[in-house]
Amino acid sequence: MDIRTNLDGLTSLLGVGQTDPASAQRPKSGAASELTSMANDRATLSSAGSEVAQTATDPDVRMDKVAAIQAALAAGTYNVTASAVASKVVDAMLGGN
Repeated sequence: MDIRTNLDGLTSLLGVGQTDPASAQRPKSGAASELTSMANDRATLSSAGSEVAQTATDPDVRMDKVAAIQAALAAGTYNVTASAVASKVVDAMLGGN
């Protein structure tokens, strides 16, 4: 499987512009540009962590299944088909549930 070809196809399908990795990692020069960069930086925290914590106490959560998946992940035996992952990614990007 050629990952680069598939990635190019996905980026063109989704209309995402490609960036030059060399320019993205190029260090900025000068203290003034660093201060400007830091002044423009900001962080946005999502509520995902608190939602996960609240969900864990939900009686509808099947803790036996969660434990089984955690064990499979730890053992390296948890497998998901590529098509299932791709379907979920595309659904999420298109605003589906």
